[in-house]
Amino acid sequence: MQKIVSNKKWLALYTRPRFEQKILIELESKNIETFLPLIKRLKTWSDRKKWVEEPLFRSYIFVNITEKEHFPTLQTFGVVKFISFEGKAVVIPETQINAIKMFLKQMPESPEENKHFELGEKVRITSGQLKGLEGELTKLRGRKKVLIMIETVNQKLPVEIPAMFIEKITE
Repeated sequence: MQKIVSNKKWLALYTRPRFEQKILIELESKNIETFLPLIKRLKTWSDRKKWVEEPLFRSYIFVNITEKEHFPTLQTFGVVKFISFEGKAVVIPETQINAIKMFLKQMPESPEENKHFELGEKVRITSGQLKGLEGELTKLRGRKKVLIMIETVNQKLPVEIPAMFIEKITE
């Protein structure tokens, strides 16, 4: 029994600004495997606020293609070029694509607009490598970051973390 070896490689495309999702649809209609990492961001206008999905990397989209698919991919409206080095498209290791996917899975499903914390509160980390650890909130660093003191082996360890990755402990 022979093992089938895929000649597909992950490459990054540079796109026209704000064309990522249009290109995604077009490439998928050509049966080209794509990956467009999206995150939710709070957009503020003069009259309202709204959560919108935006690309994690603006003006970039990832494709998993063979050599034959290079030309049809480049001919897609809105695609500028492959990210290249010394004239050759840079191959992105699958481990890096998987790392991005894992990062996106750790992001909260529905971000909360207003999490109100007060100094001295007991909090628990809800996402990331430190998930489950508890500590005391010691500093608020703007709206997005907080400093937590986590107790470990008779010492307190300061950890700076995004506020969206913590929750109040209510007992």
